Amino acid sequence: MRIGHGYDVHRLVEGRKLILGGVEIPYNKGLLGHSDADVLLHAIMDSILGACALGDIGKLFPDSDEKYRGADSMGLLREVVRLVKANGFIVENVDTTVVAQAPKLSPFIEEIRKNISNALGLDISCVSVKATTEEGLGFTGEGLGISATAVCLVV
Repeated sequence: MRIGHGYDVHRLVEGRKLILGGVEIPYNKGLLGHSDADVLLHAIMDSILGACALGDIGKLFPDSDEKYRGADSMGLLREVVRLVKANGFIVENVDTTVVAQAPKLSPFIEEIRKNISNALGLDISCVSVKATTEEGLGFTGEGLGISATAVCLVV
């Protein structure tokens, strides 16, 4: 068994869609990034890649490569799953936390969990997605960005 940890952060800006866990969240700002900037899926991918000692998403999907501009992070997650399986690993579970002052994410958590469980080929009971604020503190608390952490178990 191996444990992996992932972290990602993106700035909130006007003129972009807010996508978390493959779900478009209605909000007046979105996350800035080379791909769709799905901070949650990026943290999950890094946790899985780290557990398998296969690098990180920056190595696998570099922002210097134009073919990843605007990329759907759910598709990238499926590619990570294919890669880890090809290297003899299976993801057993993931536990995640999204840190955002706004918008309120609780109405979207179950759909996000379903998307992630489908991409990973896991039962939804093996995917945990939590959301929290920072009580107005720091860059996430000030609404400047959103961060996410993820841990996973692979065998």
